[in-house]
Amino acid sequence: MRRRQVNGTARIDVSREQVLRYRVAAHGFDRASPTPGVLALGVQDTPHGSAPVALAARGASSGGLERLWSFRGAPHLHRRTELAALAGALWPLDDADATARISTSAIKEGAKLGLAAFRVTAEAFRRTVVEPLGKGEASTAVSAAVPESLTFWCTPCGARHISGLLFQQAGLFGSVRVGAERGKTVLSPLGAPFPVPEAASGTQDLVRAYLRFLGPATRAEVAAFLGTRPTAIRPVWPEGLVEVSVDGTSAWLPESEVEALRGAPRADAVRLLPPGDPFLQARDRSLLLPEKDRQKELWRAIGGPGAVLAGSEIVGTWRARASGRRVEVTVTGFDALPASVRRALETEARTVAEVRGAKETLLRVE
Repeated sequence: MRRRQVNGTARIDVSREQVLRYRVAAHGFDRASPTPGVLALGVQDTPHGSAPVALAARGASSGGLERLWSFRGAPHLHRRTELAALAGALWPLDDADATARISTSAIKEGAKLGLAAFRVTAEAFRRTVVEPLGKGEASTAVSAAVPESLTFWCTPCGARHISGLLFQQAGLFGSVRVGAERGKTVLSPLGAPFPVPEAASGTQDLVRAYLRFLGPATRAEVAAFLGTRPTAIRPVWPEGLVEVSVDGTSAWLPESEVEALRGAPRADAVRLLPPGDPFLQARDRSLLLPEKDRQKELWRAIGGPGAVLAGSEIVGTWRARASGRRVEVTVTGFDALPASVRRALETEARTVAEVRGAKETLLRVE
């Protein structure tokens, strides 16, 4: 890694390998702490029940966490004590930002309400979800309590529904948790509700957290993670950042993390990461996995596999299937996996089984 002057500003040149080593260290895959810092970004729980596997890959459990819709309306686990602050940080920055987050042809006019759309939906959640309700039942109640422009006609149902984009992104502001019963989504009020945010606060901290755990990154990548446009986060782009050139591509990293990037150690741990793992949430997928065909195999829109991380590289995919008291873990390597990795996978497969409450494990390596 070296520094050079570009237009009078110091820029750091680093390799892809250095960045991956840095991220692996930042994510806590060494299992040195039971409370990994990456929880600042939450842990996506897609498919349901996979987030505890991501936590186990870091030596942590889901104790003290709540499941709710947060980033981009996706279900995540977050620290229960941080939900009010998270709501403030995820509240849209202005009307344009709010409209960008819910823009869809289904509610083209309603999206123009901007912040008002989020506020009225959050308030509707609080009035209607006062006890556990199935997602469909909650949607019907909230749909009836918001302006018609925020709903669309569903021909199969013969009814009007609130836009799913708005419904799920406003859930946090409506102070609802997202659970599951018999395979169906159930919404219920959080035990310690907090006010609907008056304005965004702390968004800059979220931007900085993304740059810390998934950086160096560009403004466009951070915006994509937040579910908005790059121009929207320009006002909250943090100071104290260093420009980093990753194999010729410019990105940004907090200055406080430069030494960690410079001194990131070679990683040797083997981990089974679920599809929604925070490590896989980076928007620079070509850096994580340069081969296009392998990207398509890993990041599928529906039913994607997990990733096998060996050191700082993704070396294959994996899937788990429950069969009675046993969990069968099938690993498919992109190339032949070394014996040391195969041995480590035996331990990691047992970890997956334990998280899923199984007594036995069967590992298959293809």
